[in-house]
Amino acid sequence: MSSASPGWDLAVGFAEQAIARHAGLGLRPIGAGAELLSQRSLFTDSWTRRQVSMGGHCRLLRTADGWCAVHLPRRDDVELLPAWLGVHDSADEVAWEELTEVLSLRPTSEVVRSGQELGLAISALPNGEDEQLRDRGTTNPARPWIQRRVGTRRSDASLDGARVVDLSSLWAGPLCSRILTEAGAKVVKVESSTRPDASRDGDRALFDWLHADQEFLSIPLEEPSGVDELAALLEQADVVIEGSRPRALDRLGIVPAEIVAKRSGTVWLSITAYGRCGPWRDWVGFGDDAAVAGGLVDLDASGVPSFVGDAVADPLTGLLAAAIVADAVGRGGGVTIDVALREVARSAATGARVVW
Repeated sequence: MSSASPGWDLAVGFAEQAIARHAGLGLRPIGAGAELLSQRSLFTDSWTRRQVSMGGHCRLLRTADGWCAVHLPRRDDVELLPAWLGVHDSADEVAWEELTEVLSLRPTSEVVRSGQELGLAISALPNGEDEQLRDRGTTNPARPWIQRRVGTRRSDASLDGARVVDLSSLWAGPLCSRILTEAGAKVVKVESSTRPDASRDGDRALFDWLHADQEFLSIPLEEPSGVDELAALLEQADVVIEGSRPRALDRLGIVPAEIVAKRSGTVWLSITAYGRCGPWRDWVGFGDDAAVAGGLVDLDASGVPSFVGDAVADPLTGLLAAAIVADAVGRGGGVTIDVALREVARSAATGARVVW
């Protein structure tokens, strides 16, 4: 993408920072910033539907007082439109024209709040003071993550041969585990036997690349025996990567800090849309809408926003997360790391230089 997209240039610059940190930590390079940000789909100037995401499921729409991103990637999401705004789908397709008309009459805060209460990935393009960041204590864009020491360090901690349990899905978490695999870690990708990684149904080439040389394990998490199996696996991990909203782990009775405290040197990485703490901890989000929530968009002369890249918050976060984990392991571990897609996108949007 050319300099006609300042947002893309900022995203690539942020990615290159993470990659430079990888080199300093001894992680093997797996590509340049622009290449890794466009891994799923080549980013070209021929893409002209700039208010429609590359995947086609997310759109930037006007509200009565601003802009929001509406992301409806699942059939279940579409079925919630009547409850959300009284909009009905037609022939299994979203009635985008009707949805656009309804949203234009409603304030952004109401649109986002009501959508998120139903579990829809709706986000607002930020405008003014950012209460979410203040409440989470991550107001410094140079450090868009929260790291807490909750366990003990291990002097011989290393990524080479480290046991990584990856519970994440889609793009951000798997990209992080892919980089750790290249560093010599032994990654086990764990999926629910009833709800496997949805990216299996998407770009299979990307899925295979992200999970190359990894072990796969399917566990029936809806059964007590499956929960026990998962807990035992986590307690033997050197690194855990997960992307569940807090209430999902709560339902399983799994507390990250307790897992880390049981075994010296453990690192627990949580990648979610809005973070594990703060007022939006249970909000839903994916790469495209989270980028909008972080302000990582292009604006034309009249203030109309456009998407930057393809679900750009995902690969940005995956690249940064790998560096954070490698750094934490090198320091002996014993920590939980809370990374939010939305805050990483915000840091990129501000052109921040990460402080390690």
